[in-house]
Amino acid sequence: MNQFAMLLKFIVDGFISPGSWAMWGILLIGFSSIAFIIERVWYLYFRCGTSGASFMAGISKYLKSGDYEKAIKYASSMSTPLAKGVTAVLSNRGKSSKVVQKSVDEVFLAETPKITRNIAFLPTLANLATLLGLLGTIYGLMIAFDAIANVPAAQRGQALATGISVAMSTTLFGLIWAIFTLLIHGIISGKSDKLIEEMDEKTAKLINLVEE
Repeated sequence: MNQFAMLLKFIVDGFISPGSWAMWGILLIGFSSIAFIIERVWYLYFRCGTSGASFMAGISKYLKSGDYEKAIKYASSMSTPLAKGVTAVLSNRGKSSKVVQKSVDEVFLAETPKITRNIAFLPTLANLATLLGLLGTIYGLMIAFDAIANVPAAQRGQALATGISVAMSTTLFGLIWAIFTLLIHGIISGKSDKLIEEMDEKTAKLINLVEE
């Protein structure tokens, strides 16, 4: 707990140091990252969070009884990418394979960008936080070297400590945001890939089932 308090104090002190411009810049980048993360978590885990297995089980139940209209109605009531792909397949049943595949491809072209939207920004923001922290480090080292060269001996120690503090606090803060953002990016990317793969797999199986 003492180490956490010391770390927090070190970061807070960075906001009132000569390197505060870097700290505020990193904080702005961090808030931008959180905004993207919240939007993606809501879409991928809540908007598209319906279990694909349970959804397809409901579709299979209607198909086994030959009630295609209820299956289409059930799929249309869901707003997930998988449900839209299933709706496209069922709505075009009885037509040629080319027509069915074209309708599914149209769903993929429309839904895949929605699934992957904004995810690519997260590594960019993580890199920006790191680079801005390094920029603050360079600025802090400049203060430290200037103190050695130009500040009177009586104030040299304080000026040198200030420069080192700026160098370390900006780097620390930038790395904290970068590590957090990259970690969440990995989780979100895995979820988006899973949704796309699931949509591809389930629609392909459904096409084969309907065409039998």
